This record gives sequence, C-alpha cells and structure tokens, in this order.
Amino acid sequence: MMERREFLRHAAVATGGLMVFRSPISALSATTSAPCRIEVLPGEELGTISPTIYGHFTENLSGVIYDGIWVGKNSKVPNVDGIRSELVEHMRKIKPAVIRFPGGCFADSYDWRDGVGPAEKRPRRTNFWDGAEGANSPASHRYDPNQFGTDEFVHFCKLTGGQPYLAANVRSLPAEEFDRWVEYCNSPKGSTTLADLRAAGGSPEPFDVRYWGVGNESWGCGGNFLPQEYATEFRRYAAWVPGYGKPLSLIASGPNSDDLNWTRGFFEALARKGKDQINSVYGFAVHHYAWNLARGKTQDWDQGKGDALKFDAVDWYELLREGQKIEDLIDGHWREMGEIDTEHHVKLVVDEWGPWYKSGSEQTPGDALEQTPTLRDAVFSGMTLDIFNRNPERVAMANCAQLINCLNSLYLAHEDKFVVTPVGRVFEMYVPHQGGKALRASFSSPPIQYDRDGKPAEFWGLRGSASVHGKSLVLTVVNPSVAEPRETEISFAGARAKSGKITVLSHSDIHACNTFAQRETVLPSVTRLKITGPTVVHTFPPASVSTIEIELA
Repeated sequence: MMERREFLRHAAVATGGLMVFRSPISALSATTSAPCRIEVLPGEELGTISPTIYGHFTENLSGVIYDGIWVGKNSKVPNVDGIRSELVEHMRKIKPAVIRFPGGCFADSYDWRDGVGPAEKRPRRTNFWDGAEGANSPASHRYDPNQFGTDEFVHFCKLTGGQPYLAANVRSLPAEEFDRWVEYCNSPKGSTTLADLRAAGGSPEPFDVRYWGVGNESWGCGGNFLPQEYATEFRRYAAWVPGYGKPLSLIASGPNSDDLNWTRGFFEALARKGKDQINSVYGFAVHHYAWNLARGKTQDWDQGKGDALKFDAVDWYELLREGQKIEDLIDGHWREMGEIDTEHHVKLVVDEWGPWYKSGSEQTPGDALEQTPTLRDAVFSGMTLDIFNRNPERVAMANCAQLINCLNSLYLAHEDKFVVTPVGRVFEMYVPHQGGKALRASFSSPPIQYDRDGKPAEFWGLRGSASVHGKSLVLTVVNPSVAEPRETEISFAGARAKSGKITVLSHSDIHACNTFAQRETVLPSVTRLKITGPTVVHTFPPASVSTIEIELA
C-alpha cells in the first residue's frame, strides 16, 4: 500500500496544495489562534439519540449468516449454540440496540416456516442471491440449509443485547403468513399450536418481537410495486395483526434513495382510506448506498462503482460526497411525509446504508458482495452516524449494511479467522452517544479544496455531533481531509470542563485496513485531556474520526 506521505506528495502536485503536518495536541486553554472553531451548546437540545440509530443488518446473503454468524454447534470454531463466540464478544462492546433479519431482498423470497422446528427436518431452498454467487461459493451460500432461522436469530439477538427486527415476505407470501409469524414469535406460552412449536424448539416464553418490516424494497426486488399498490398491500398486512397485549412497530418499505415520488404516492394512497391509517406506520424505510464514484460520467450500476482498496484523493472525496447526500434525503423525505403526516407520527428508518464497491476486495474467495473496509470507510461511517445524531427527532432507527462479511462490515470472518474492521472501531467509539440528548453544535472550518478532473471542487472541512448524559458530554468529530490537520478551538457555551479524554482513529496510510493477517493495523488511540482553561484546543489529524468525552463541572 502507498504510504500517505507519498500519496499526498502526488496529490499536492496535482492540486497545487501546500500540506503541513502537525502532531495531534490536546489541551484546555484560555486563548488560541486556531483557524477552526467548534461551539457546543449544552442548553440547546435537539432530542434523544435513539440507541436504535446504531442498528445492524444481517441478510442471508453469501457469508453473512453461514460462516459469519453461524458456524454450527459441532464446529471447532468457538461458538455459543452454533453462533460464533468472538462475534458475540465484540458485538456486546458496541451495544447493538436492534438487528435486522433475514433481508434485504432475501426477505421477499423467504418462508419463515422453513427455519423453525427440528433442524434436521428443515428443507433446503435456493437462496435468492444464488445468481450472485461464484464458482468458489460453498453450497450453503447458494442453497439455504435453514439451520439459522427465527429461533437462532432471536437467540443471537439475546446473546448480543439487541432487539430483533424481522422483515416479512410481501412479494410471495400472503398476509396470513405474516400474522402466523407474529403468532409464532409473540403468542403467550401454551396459548396456541405455534406457541407450542416455539416451545418445542427450546423457547416456551414469547420472543416479544417489536419491530416488523412489511416487505423490503417493494419498488424493486420486493414486488416491483407502484407506491399506490404497495400502500394497499401495507394496509392489508397491517390490518388486525395480533399484538398479544404489546404494540408492534411496523416499518413500511420506503423509497430508493431520492425517489420522492414513492414517498408522496405511498402516503397519499395510504391516507385515502382515512388519515388514521397513518397511525399504523411506525417507520418509513429509506435505503441509500454510496456507489457511484464515476464523477458524473455514468449512472450505470456496474460501471459507476469504484474500488474498495485502490483509490486516489478524488475517489476518497467522491465517496464522502455520495454518502453526505443522506442528509439531504432525510430533509427531502421528511418534508414530503409532512405534507400528509402533518404531525410527523411516522419516523424515518434508514435500515440500509453504506458504501458499495465493485467486487474484488473480499478476503474470503467466494463471498459475494464482501468488501474489505479501509480508513476511508471508517471516516464515511463516522460522518453518517453524526448525520443521524444531528437528526434525532426524524431518524428513529438506522441499520448499517451489513454486519459481517458483506458491505461496510464491522467484522470479517472465515472458519477460525476473525477481525474487527475500521468500521467496527468507529461503532465502538460512538457508543457514548447512545441514549444521550443530542446538542446543537456549530462547526467553522475552511473547506477542503481539490481538483476534480480539471475543475475546482470543495468539501466541508470539519463536522460532527454532540450529546450529553447528565454531566457527561460527548463530541464526535470527522476530519475528512486526506492532507490537512485541523487545529481547532472547542468551547461549551459557558459550561466548564473538569476532565476528559480523546479517542482518535487514523493512520499514516489512507488505504489502511485490518485483515486476517494484520488484525490491528487501524486501532484507536486514547489521550487524556490536560485542563488549563475554559476551551479545548485540539489538532484533528488528517483522515480521522475522533471522540471527545468531557465531564462537566
């Protein structure tokens, strides 16, 4: 891999830029000439950051389930009832509030009954993603053995501390089967035949699954519906679903990225039966992938993708520009929803997000869609989580795509090998935000200026988010520049700091990644703050994600 100093020397020549590196410095100081400013306003709360914003996605796709999560009860790989032990151990560190299963596009081809009952009697089915698999893919990736079904998934959630979020099949199963799945999961002990079947599988007590997706990407792989057609299907599936004394949170299939016509059409059609129909919807699912790095040259799904490991400075910024669009999508869809849902009963659920590159960077041959995340993806993920944190009253849930052995994964695994990616490290760093009160914070920093194929281009220089739990204040900051450190003065609008620490994730090589052979190439470092005055002065290194934790007086 090219070292950053060599990489940036070439980038400087290309852009005419002058780059100066300084060592990161942290102190609380009374005066500074720092060119960047952050002001956190403890008195201006934006709302509570739901822990479910830090959710995850586990689709039955290639190596996500089989070899990723599930290794089997008789495996030599350390496991808890067939579930990879090392994965459970690391997930507990990130406090995964919610986990989505079984898809994704897979969900609308899945019959939940295939994955319950005695494991040895469960049928094998052709996986929805069979066509994406290659010659090296194992049989379990192409033909679902159904060894990991509802019981095993809920057990996985309990082991890791997350709530289950199940996506129902709208494309190819009737509404009755949705009711029956809810009955299997939530009916009281001994109450129904399906409750007895659940008990026979080892779980007499109800699972109490709250979150249910009514289909997935119903504009595409989930049925190719028009929004008006899907609204009719949603009303049918949502009508009189058994609750067993506990409310269900139904999540409607939302638009493909910026398709406002889907949002408008769905809500208008849903309310045509009466505005009270809006109350049956808890969340509206929005999916956004940063995939087109072609710099405007093409909109072709395959041709537009970039490489996960081989990229230059412009590719770096192009990915972040594509990811940054999620903030505009949140604004746009929220306004459109408000035209019908004037009280904003329905919240946004961004249950698929992340970069999507062309194939070729997978560490396990045969794992379709697997990517090796680099420092670039860590910066991307920090940027995205900050956007969600800044919109706590709009975004109720988000699910990074996907947890393991896929896109933007927190973990990679194969047989007895396991590694935490730079993305996983960012999720560890952002845990202190969960459940906190989001605070308004202003960021002032010179923009990044660079050459984009012969034309001048800009990207913001410093952004982040802030929250507070009592007297514990958390500030996360992303410096997206591949070249410039950002010396920054941070103030707290009259509040006084007693103590604090800074955790920084960065590396001298912007292509740095963690692999099975080199598991700790990209690791966060922690530094204590020295308190000498009312403001914090810190130099954020290039290409970095930082978490500042302050105890207020």
